[in-house]
Amino acid sequence: MAVSEQRTQSEVGPLLRGWRERRHLSQVDLANQAAVSSRHLSFVETGRAKPSRAMVLRLAEHLEVPMRDRNALLLAAGYAPVYEQKPLADPMMEPVRDAIKQVLSGHDPYPALVVDGEWNLVDTNRSFELFTEGAAPELLEPPVNALRLVLHPKGMAPRIINLGVWRAKLLGRLSRRAAADPRLRPLYEELLEYPCHQEEPELDVPGLGDICIPLQLRRGEHQLSFFGTLATFGTPRDITVAELIIESFFPADEATAEAVRGMSRP
Repeated sequence: MAVSEQRTQSEVGPLLRGWRERRHLSQVDLANQAAVSSRHLSFVETGRAKPSRAMVLRLAEHLEVPMRDRNALLLAAGYAPVYEQKPLADPMMEPVRDAIKQVLSGHDPYPALVVDGEWNLVDTNRSFELFTEGAAPELLEPPVNALRLVLHPKGMAPRIINLGVWRAKLLGRLSRRAAADPRLRPLYEELLEYPCHQEEPELDVPGLGDICIPLQLRRGEHQLSFFGTLATFGTPRDITVAELIIESFFPADEATAEAVRGMSRP
């Protein structure tokens, strides 16, 4: 066996094992799901067997590995990547851009935004200005990072009434993503240093009657309360499209709904 082949086999095995452990699956569980023998899977993870291109993709599918990381698995196994990453400005992306515009504009008068895999703003609707009011100009210079905008002391943070809860929620989500995507580690470490003078709960324990965590925001004399929904594109075949997240905010009470509708009137 050639040295280069030994190297790629030893690289892809630990990567697959890492993803399996991250998903809290045993070798037997994954083997049953992917319809392969647990013995063969063990050989793949230890580098004693070289997985085929189809096997790498099958295991990655059952492990719900993101497309960017599936390409990394293929490279580690000695195969060419299969997923492209076209910029959103590419002419072939026009249907995606049109869909984003329709979703965002259709959500007015309530705020909505689209972020990429690093939480950089891709687009927003007009009502997103409710969130950016009073933010320092440098935080609004492209590329605008949505998490930095929310948690920075010169961003939204001073206006967020329940900052401790939202900070814990966002940092927890980012920490889990950063464990699999090293690109996000510097951002996580930066945000971790931002000040917060509220308690940050380690566990999300709902109170009586709670159905979701609202974003409670001061705006002038109003106290606005929103809950958010996340949407992604179904069956993507491109990394850029797969990593896009559309977050739409809805009023959590009638007072917020009325206040926002009033702000949107001429």
